[in-house]
Amino acid sequence: MNPQPDLRLTLLNPWQRGFPLVREPFAQIAGSQGLSTEEVLAGYARLQQEGALSRIGGVFAGNAGGAALLAAMAVPPERLDAVATVVSSHPGVNHNYQREHHYNLWFVMTGQDDAAVRAAMRSLEEATGLSALQLRMQRAYRIDLGFDLRGNTAPAPMAAAREATPVLDADQPLAALLEDGLPLVPRPYDAWAQALGRTGESVLQTLQQWLDQGTVRRIGAIVRHHELGFDANAMTVFNIPDAQVDACGEALARVTGVTLAYRRERAEGWPYNLYCMVHGRDRSAVRDVLARAIAEAGLGNFPHEVLFSCRRFKQTGPRRFRALPTSGTVTTPEVLDAVAG
Repeated sequence: MNPQPDLRLTLLNPWQRGFPLVREPFAQIAGSQGLSTEEVLAGYARLQQEGALSRIGGVFAGNAGGAALLAAMAVPPERLDAVATVVSSHPGVNHNYQREHHYNLWFVMTGQDDAAVRAAMRSLEEATGLSALQLRMQRAYRIDLGFDLRGNTAPAPMAAAREATPVLDADQPLAALLEDGLPLVPRPYDAWAQALGRTGESVLQTLQQWLDQGTVRRIGAIVRHHELGFDANAMTVFNIPDAQVDACGEALARVTGVTLAYRRERAEGWPYNLYCMVHGRDRSAVRDVLARAIAEAGLGNFPHEVLFSCRRFKQTGPRRFRALPTSGTVTTPEVLDAVAG
């Protein structure tokens, strides 16, 4: 049985950002909602089991540390399932989607540094026999995905992207824990402190400093939008002259309903450099937002394409601060046979 809507509104909607940085955060949430700490912990556990909640953790700025790139493959339709399985099996891949386009498999590869990400991409290209577009982010205009669960699109307020202070080497173990998510215990920050050999106060101070410096965009409930009914999403890509792309990206980021906006490298055969995402409960709502965004941002005269997602193969949190297994892709002989075949 799915969690009741009020549970999602009570525990997810208000706490996608601004999660309490106090020794007993779940008790503070309980007090604000007229619940017991035990009810709050059980509620979050239930939402996680049902798939609506990915984790309670942090969203790091793109330049906070580690590396990531967006990649795309043009996969023959008869091989798509097998290739997607190989891609999803790589521990550095945190998102993997089929989109309606010649380039039909889109995924994000993450790692501790650019060399690790590039090596991982080479391993996937060798395993699949397919080359991939590799589209590194150059600037984020809006990159802090949040959802208002009461609406048909995802216009939850988000802070504009800004330059961030990178994570210090000494703090990378804490960053890795924040990527994984808080343990559902009464004093989760103390549990982290014990694991790291730190004090609870120092952990909380570092987390607050990351927020103040823009290293972390938000700390809160990271929801899984498909499970919450936002299963119509479209990536729109634009070909904008380099001298104009920043102004266009900043204008696009101000449009209500645009959930992500960023500039990426172009690639051979792929001229697009400005991207935006819109997530909604149905395609008509998404198309309405896109039409308004293109008009308000003055993008009507620039070449663009709309790529709707049609299947989700993988959606997990990024792994930019934790070393990945050195074995590369994780596949079974049967999968490799299918990919080769």
